[in-house]
Amino acid sequence: MDDSRDLELILRSRTPLVVVETHEEARVLELLMGLSQRMMTQLYRWSVTEGLRRLDKDMAAQRHNIEPAAVLGHIRSAKTPGLYVLLDFHPYLSEPINVRMLKDIALECEQWGATIILLSHEIELPGELARYSARFELSLPSPETLRRIINDVAREWGAQHVGKRVRADAAAVDLLVRNLAGLPLLDARRLIRNAIYLDGAITQEDIPAVMQAKYRLLEGGGALSFEYDTARFSDLGGMKHLKSWLQRRAASFSAAPPPGLEPPKGILLLGVQGCGKSLAAKSVAGTFGVPLLRLDFGTLYNKYHGETERNLREALRTAEVMSPCVLWMDEIEKGIGTDSGEGSGPSKRVLGALLTWMAERTDQVFMVATANDITALPPELVRKGRFDEIFFVDLPDAAARLTILDVHLKRRNLDPEAFDLTLLVSASEGFSGAELEQAVVSALYESYATGQPVSGDMLLHELQRTRPLSVVMAEKIEALRRWAAERTVPAD
Repeated sequence: MDDSRDLELILRSRTPLVVVETHEEARVLELLMGLSQRMMTQLYRWSVTEGLRRLDKDMAAQRHNIEPAAVLGHIRSAKTPGLYVLLDFHPYLSEPINVRMLKDIALECEQWGATIILLSHEIELPGELARYSARFELSLPSPETLRRIINDVAREWGAQHVGKRVRADAAAVDLLVRNLAGLPLLDARRLIRNAIYLDGAITQEDIPAVMQAKYRLLEGGGALSFEYDTARFSDLGGMKHLKSWLQRRAASFSAAPPPGLEPPKGILLLGVQGCGKSLAAKSVAGTFGVPLLRLDFGTLYNKYHGETERNLREALRTAEVMSPCVLWMDEIEKGIGTDSGEGSGPSKRVLGALLTWMAERTDQVFMVATANDITALPPELVRKGRFDEIFFVDLPDAAARLTILDVHLKRRNLDPEAFDLTLLVSASEGFSGAELEQAVVSALYESYATGQPVSGDMLLHELQRTRPLSVVMAEKIEALRRWAAERTVPAD
């Protein structure tokens, strides 16, 4: 994409107001400097700290034009042709006098060949100015540009460390380029410099830190959070069908698939509470070797009309920039279910925005949605084609319970061989993974309180006095199983 050509087309169209939203102020000014010479027109820059200053010639700033209203009055009265760049003018667009003066300039400036360029990190034009404006977006650096920056920074590091060269392998460089996609040039250069200057090397171990830093640059304290700890499949008991399905698709997600084969889009995990759906979502990211982002529907909703949908769009846009990644929507029925707490209006609009994104997205964002109550989900979401597959996560069988107990005992520095796991597995029929973990935790509390080491009897006692969810909510779980029997694929 040629930024210079695209911006020149907008400027030559004599659009009165041009809006540029970016943090790369210096890059835009450099672009405009070249265009002003090519178009043989004057270039001015205004800021509230320096006033109005001509940039294409070395001229002092006009300090008397510091106030926003004063500089607009000067531009209108002087009627001097040129490009006028107003830096960080967005706070002053809430003042009626400035809006009216900008509109007056927009109505008149075609006669004397001037263009006002509003340059800031965020600009929302009032409605009365929108029709006189055009927006320009800086292109993001291409893979070739990112490789060139990597080479430049490597040479820079080598010049400072005489006799040494940056250590890098081709696979690590490819990963770095891929994971920097979507960042502005200056941010990409900063992260490349951090990766190289840390140890004079580019390795695959650098990628997680790069992705965490990338997310921090993008996050706005919204509904999306970066999950730093992803799981491994070895942490999951059972779910052999789900594991096999994901492992067959891992290669086509992490690399460009062959022609005719699209990258996997996502899965819906439906099942009994506490049976490992959240852990499975984390393990997807671990298997694919990509970051995990979690969308919190509780934070997403806003009482003001339209804000909820905007929050969702911003979260999805961040996920796209973070691609390749896994986007985890936990308990999705609470956000877009047919009986969501905010009333039908916001829920329907959020559902519509999400379905549109799911249908049109092209970035490598693998969506993992988890749900406990399928009856609360709208039929539009669960129809065939929305997800690659819908898996049902049932209560763990004996083999899975053995694995789960083994994992939780080892995690707490307890030797599984010191316990009669066969007896414990038999006594835990109908227990979920979460209930098995809590039995181990309760035994540890008992051990601490009595001063005795954790024993099999302690664990057995905790299991025997627990009423698992499969007993407390037997009817509801059985109904869920019947629904899933012919509509989903068993995870195990």
